[in-house]
Parts: sequence; structure tokens; C-alpha cells
Amino acid sequence: MDEKNLLHIIGLILLYLIVGSGIYAIFYILPPEATGFTEYRILFFHLPCSIISYVSFTITLIASVLYLWKREERWDELASASVRIGLVFITLATVTGAIFSNVEWGRYWNWDPKQTTTLILWFVYAAYLTLRSSIENPEARARISSILGIFGYFTIPLTYFSTRIWASSLHPPGSATLDPVMKNVLILMISGFLIFYFYLISYEVRLKRLNEVINR
Repeated sequence: MDEKNLLHIIGLILLYLIVGSGIYAIFYILPPEATGFTEYRILFFHLPCSIISYVSFTITLIASVLYLWKREERWDELASASVRIGLVFITLATVTGAIFSNVEWGRYWNWDPKQTTTLILWFVYAAYLTLRSSIENPEARARISSILGIFGYFTIPLTYFSTRIWASSLHPPGSATLDPVMKNVLILMISGFLIFYFYLISYEVRLKRLNEVINR
């Protein structure tokens, strides 16, 4: 067994242990009601999904800058792979947020500032992938994608600070106060999702390079 495969196996074991422990804690350790909400446990999936999507798009930003600076294909591969993964996580965050919204506020979609700016974010990065698929020249595709990856990043702070910019938001303007147990469970879930992200990104990049080798 080579070193890369061993690291993948170790990563999967850690992922299983961390996320498994987190899910167990969500359903069997956390109290049935907290922070003013009766059905709040889904937030321990919703928030990690949001955070990992922000991490994904931040990696895209960094990789896009590095591509324009060094013109190395590996940075374009990393940027596009991270967008694909980030789009999955932001979709999951939107869906879980809508479920929570329906339970607590009576509607799946309220055109809340956080929901609306998240939808804008989703369309920006969906457009990134659509644009890539429409450009055949690899160099032009990488260059234009990098520019969009940089300028599209403005949607991240727009979404994050939307609750402070627009006072009408149903979301709290700052971080909610959590007791130590909730905080530990949240950290556990975020850690597990972060490991999952790095596993997916390494898999995506390796798969893309393998396809390129096969198609040559």
C-alpha cells in the first residue's frame, strides 16, 4: 500500500469517527429545545455546510490568483474542483436552511437577506461552471474562470454580513451564544466536514488528472 492510499484510509476513518460522533451527539446528547427554537438540530448540519462552502470558494479565490500569477494548470484545476464541491455544500446549506425556516417561521422561503444573498452566491458559482463548459480553449477557459473566481468572491462577504447590512433579516446579526456542549458538537461537525472537503478536493484533482492522461 502506497503512502497516498494509506493517508486516504486514515482520513476516511477519522471522518467516520468524527462525523459519527457528531451525529450521535446531535440526536442523543443535545437538549430537545435550546436558543429559543424547538427544532434546532438541523442547524448543526446547516452551519457546517455554509462554513465549508465559504472555505471552498476561498480556496477558489486563492487558486485563481495563483493561476493568473504563475499560469500553472494545477491552480486552475484546484479552483474549478473547489467550486464544484463548494456548490454542493452551499446547495445543502440552502436546503437545510429552508427546512429550518419552514419549521420555525412557517415558510420555506422568506426572501430573507441571508437567503437572498446566498441565492445570488449560488448563481454566481453556477455561472462559473457553466462558463467553463462553454469555452473550448484551455488557456482562455482558465484565464476567464480565474477572473470570475476572483470577482465572484464578493458574494461571500455580502452573504456573511447581510444580517448586519439589512436589519429586517430573520437571522441573528451576530453569532448565537451556545453552551459548551453545543459548541463542542458544532466544532466536531465542522471538523468532520472539513476533513470531508479535503478528501473530496484531493479526489477531484486526482480524477481530473487521470482523465487528462487517458484522453491524451
